[in-house]
Amino acid sequence: MESHSEQEKEKQFNERIDRGDIIEPKDWMPERYRKQLIRIMGQHAHSEIVGMLPEGNWITRAPSLRRKAVLLAKVQDEAGHGLYIYSGTETLGVSRDQMNQELLSGKAKYSSIFNYPTLSWADMGAIGWLVDGAAIVNQTALAKCSYGPYARAMIRICKEENFHHKQGYEILATLMTGTPEQKAMAQDAVDRFWWPSLMMFGPSDKDSPNTAELMRWKVKKYTNDDLRQRFIDRTVPQAENIGLKLPDDKLKWNPDTMHYEHGEINWDEFYNVIKGNGICNHQRLKARNDAHDKGAWVREAANAYAGKHAEKTMAA
Repeated sequence: MESHSEQEKEKQFNERIDRGDIIEPKDWMPERYRKQLIRIMGQHAHSEIVGMLPEGNWITRAPSLRRKAVLLAKVQDEAGHGLYIYSGTETLGVSRDQMNQELLSGKAKYSSIFNYPTLSWADMGAIGWLVDGAAIVNQTALAKCSYGPYARAMIRICKEENFHHKQGYEILATLMTGTPEQKAMAQDAVDRFWWPSLMMFGPSDKDSPNTAELMRWKVKKYTNDDLRQRFIDRTVPQAENIGLKLPDDKLKWNPDTMHYEHGEINWDEFYNVIKGNGICNHQRLKARNDAHDKGAWVREAANAYAGKHAEKTMAA
């Protein structure tokens, strides 16, 4: 049972949340709040790191030097995003080594979207436009979340994600002004990434086990379905503007609700990917483990240098 002092601390914590205060690392917080933050921040950081893999696959095959330079910058940004969020998660008392081991072992989760293959150059456009577009909708809300380190990390991340989103949209817009084959390639990429992008917001509200608690603590400001609807409403006009057709026959504007209605998402596919049975789940984890193993000598050298530098400092 909780002690009287613990109950009083939790009451004061909830009052701070209700006032809209920002919680900082040294502030008292319920253990459940801390664990929920570690879970969602860890998943977010892992997603940024694993998210480099589908695009890194196309760096050497970019159609021009300009495209190569932009894609390199984008992948580099995603590495930085992962590091920002890992650093924020460390303020909650979990080490980066622990988080990394959970990712490498397959215990940790990351966004299901990154377990789909990138089959053509147009996929770089679809990922930038749809995947990063969905991320922006989610992350701009997280920039106002109740935990300070996470909220502040989102400010820079959102600015860079906007660049990624524009880069992806520009790739598709260019392809849609090209040959019939280029137009077909762009449409094919959108056909494959549309539904997985909608799944990025998580399960529907009625099936989400954590949304109510996270909203009560103001970690989340909107439900999964609210964020998904916001993304759809923003994306449909963008698709129409460049001549792309979103692969949903039930997609239509409802003047009464002022929102687009959409078809049913295949949640069986979503949960199958989350469980590790997606097209590229094993490939992604193997790539991360291979990179970790091949980078062992760098970590060892860095630790050796740090040790010698510490010895010199103490001697001085």
